[in-house]
Amino acid sequence: MILLKSKKLIFLLLVFIFGLFILSGCGRTGSPEGELVVYNARNETFVKPLLDRFEKETGIQVRILSGREELVNQIIEEQNNVRADVFISNDAGAMDFLRREGLLAVNGSALLESIGGQFRAPDGSWVGLSARSRVLIYNKDLISEEEMPQTLQELADPAWAGRFMITRGGNSSMVTHVAALRLVWGDDATREWLSAVKDNAGAIVGGHTDIRQAVGAGEFEFGLVNNYYYHLQLEETTGSNVGAVYPDQGPDDMGVFVNVAGLALINGAPNEENARRFIDWMLEEEQQAEFSYYSKETPLNSEVRTVEEARRIDQYKVMDLDLADLGPLWNDARALIEESGLDLGI
Repeated sequence: MILLKSKKLIFLLLVFIFGLFILSGCGRTGSPEGELVVYNARNETFVKPLLDRFEKETGIQVRILSGREELVNQIIEEQNNVRADVFISNDAGAMDFLRREGLLAVNGSALLESIGGQFRAPDGSWVGLSARSRVLIYNKDLISEEEMPQTLQELADPAWAGRFMITRGGNSSMVTHVAALRLVWGDDATREWLSAVKDNAGAIVGGHTDIRQAVGAGEFEFGLVNNYYYHLQLEETTGSNVGAVYPDQGPDDMGVFVNVAGLALINGAPNEENARRFIDWMLEEEQQAEFSYYSKETPLNSEVRTVEEARRIDQYKVMDLDLADLGPLWNDARALIEESGLDLGI
């Protein structure tokens, strides 16, 4: 009798333990393990709503550290003690520099195919989502589209002296643009062009907001900016009578340089599975649209909606180069800029 009771007690105990195991297993199925850490060089206003929605939809906690492209240096410094999972960047040159340094991980997700090959790394370790096309914003009260220079090379002509604005040489968009021009023109021609443009510029300022506002106010006829600054200026209550020239559109011209904002998968990410899940989620069309829509950039996927005032990526001639080719030229582009006489900072 005592033996039977003991056996029954053992049986019930085993059932109880097994039940706890099943419940524990059910609790783990599909649940997140570990916090997703995102290093973000983009304006946090554009990124935070997406991260919050990803957290809500998946249950994966997200921690964001925002800065500028100096986060590249932080990723380099942490390579033996990796702390971040994903890097959100405004610069293909910076992302590909990290790839070539072995600091990004290969990504073979099929969802990458929604983005053109020239706008992502050959190993999928980084991918662009939105275009940052280099255009000339102009004041329609001061100059017509027909009177505007139609190529970047024309900015070196003394005829334009004092009539336009550029950013300082250390502006991240300028640095990567120079890296691209080196690929097309070579170092000597790029250095000469920079020197002439520096001499011709009526003002050299810290950022593109300064340019769009000054051009809108009629202080200068035009300036070199990323296309979304033109879109932003159109929304101003004053100074919005502006247009944009997408340069180098002729049959023999090089086309517009398009940099990208996008995502990179960090090699050795502590939460790699969640990082890959996040990148796949961002590559869905709904998220691609949101990533570019509020910043007024142009989606790199031509199937994704574009803000009304923006040209679609397939509506203008783009410089024929793979952004991955900028990696070797990005790190020392600043040196060439300094050699031209254009200050990196102001």
